[in-house]
Amino acid sequence: MGNSRAYPVFRTTDAAEAYRQAKRLCALLEHIDDATWLFAVMRTPSEVRAMAELVPEGSFEYDDFRTDPATGDLLRFDLDVTTLDDAELATHLPLSFTEDVVRGDGTVEERFLAALGEGVAAMEWNGRWPDDPEIDSLGHWNHDGVQIVFHGDEAQYGDTWTEDHTVFVHVTKYGDPERAQKLAAHIGSEVLGEEQLGW
Repeated sequence: MGNSRAYPVFRTTDAAEAYRQAKRLCALLEHIDDATWLFAVMRTPSEVRAMAELVPEGSFEYDDFRTDPATGDLLRFDLDVTTLDDAELATHLPLSFTEDVVRGDGTVEERFLAALGEGVAAMEWNGRWPDDPEIDSLGHWNHDGVQIVFHGDEAQYGDTWTEDHTVFVHVTKYGDPERAQKLAAHIGSEVLGEEQLGW
């Protein structure tokens, strides 16, 4: 199927404003999936606890590759973060988690926003843009959607940390700069850089 192409269309140091603009773009989707995808890297015990409270069923993982010094086997994080004290938890940081949550329960999205720490995080909404005969652009089920990357400017979560939060629109794997520009204009912005490899 191939990856979507992602275009950065909004950038700010205000996470709430990035979320507001992303939701404005989501409203333009002809169809939107029932789930919002969440991702976060947590660097402190308090960040882990905030996310564990938000998504109790969330699956936490080491954010970096760790191997057993004796065997060389890949280590997986399989502890219950709620049972560890801060000192124990700190030895396992940074941790990350990914979770689909029910879309439409805005409180989960808003609580996620409030719980953000200093690590890279993301919210994603998959869907389908409507066909746009004016620019000869068709919607694509497997590629279309909106994404916010908090503390980053790469749709694929690069290693570079930034103060900025970036909103991306995702389109067909062949790219669609005209649609991206129209979407950016809807929120009073423009495409802010080259297309990137998306989801």
